Amino acid sequence: MGSPSPLLLITLVLGFSFATYNLVTMVMHNRSISKPIVDDTNGGMFIDPVIEIPESVKNSKNARLPFHVALTATDAPYSKWQCRIMYYWYKKQKDMPGSEMGGFTRILHSGSPDNLMDEIPTVIVDPLPAGLDRGYIVLNRPWAFVQWLEKATIEEDYILMAEPDHVFVTPLPNLARGGYPAAFPFFYIKPDQNEKLLRKFFPEEMGPVTNIDPIGNSPVIIKKDLLEKIAPTWMNVSLKMKDDPETDKAFGWVLEMYAYAVASALHGVQHILRKDFMLQPPWDVDIAKNFIIHYTYGCDYNMKGELTYGKIGEWRFDKRSYLRGPPPRSLPLPPPGVPESVVTLVKMVNEATANIPNWDAE
Repeated sequence: MGSPSPLLLITLVLGFSFATYNLVTMVMHNRSISKPIVDDTNGGMFIDPVIEIPESVKNSKNARLPFHVALTATDAPYSKWQCRIMYYWYKKQKDMPGSEMGGFTRILHSGSPDNLMDEIPTVIVDPLPAGLDRGYIVLNRPWAFVQWLEKATIEEDYILMAEPDHVFVTPLPNLARGGYPAAFPFFYIKPDQNEKLLRKFFPEEMGPVTNIDPIGNSPVIIKKDLLEKIAPTWMNVSLKMKDDPETDKAFGWVLEMYAYAVASALHGVQHILRKDFMLQPPWDVDIAKNFIIHYTYGCDYNMKGELTYGKIGEWRFDKRSYLRGPPPRSLPLPPPGVPESVVTLVKMVNEATANIPNWDAE
C-alpha cells in the first residue's frame, strides 16, 4: 500500500481528535497524534501480510521477543473473577517452553483501587467522563490504553492486548513480526460489506476498505511504539462511531472492534491474521495448536452431549450466569460427547478456582 500524504493524514487525525481534544490532552501532553503514520521497523513498505510477508520479516524471528500482557477491566465482580482465572493461567504458562510472555498488567479503568491490587499487577486509570460511554462500557478500553501507555513503564517492546475471558491453553510465543502486528480474524468483522458506513471514518483517499483488517483489538500482539500511535486514534474513532446513530446501530457491541481496525488502517498498519491465536467454544471444537480459549459464548448441551442451539441446556457453562459473583468451585464436567474445547475450558476453570486463595471473595 502506498504512503498517504502527510496533509491528508493530518486532516484525518485532527478531524477525529476535535470532539475529544481536551480528553486526549489530559494525558497526551507533548505527544503528537498527527505525525506521519507510515512506519515499518524493518525498513519496507506496508503490504498485505496475509498475501505476502517479506522474506526478511519471515526469517527475522531468532532472538526471544517477550511481550507484555495487558487487559482492561472494571471492579465489577463479573470482571474480577474472570481476571483471576486469566492471571492464574498466565502464571502457569509464562515460563513454559515456547512462551514469550513477559510482564502482566490489569488496566483497571474504574478509577479507584479494588481488592485484587495485591493479587494481580494493576494500574489504575480513569473511566471516561460520566455519560460519554452511554452504557457501552467497552468504550472505556481505548481510553484506558491511552492513559496506561502514557503513565506506565513497560520494559517489553511488544504488547499483547487481552481480555478477562481469555485463558492461555498453551504457552504463547510472540506471533508478531516487527512492524506487522498479529491478530485473530473475526468472521463477523466484515469491512467489505460495510463500506458505506466505514467511508465516514476511512475516506477513499486512504485506499479500499479491504485495507481494514477483519479484527478487533484483542487478541493482538503489537509493537509498543505502534500502539502508542494507534491508541489515541482508536479512542477518537470509537467515540466518533458512537456519536453516529447509523454506525452505532449497525455495529452495536462490536463497534469498538471496528474502531480499532479502522484506526490501524489509518496509520497504515496491517496485521498478520492468525486463526490459531484463539478458539471460541462451543463453535470451535478442537484445541489443536491454538493458544487462547475465549469463552465469550454460552455452552449449552443436553445429556446426550448435543448442543441445544440457543436453548438452556441440561448442562451449561455461560459466564453470564455469574454476573454478581464468581462461579463455584468444582463445576460439573459436561456429559460424554461434548467437544474437547468445552471439556478443556471447564477443567481449566476448575483447576484455577481450586488453587486461587479466597476464591469466593468478591
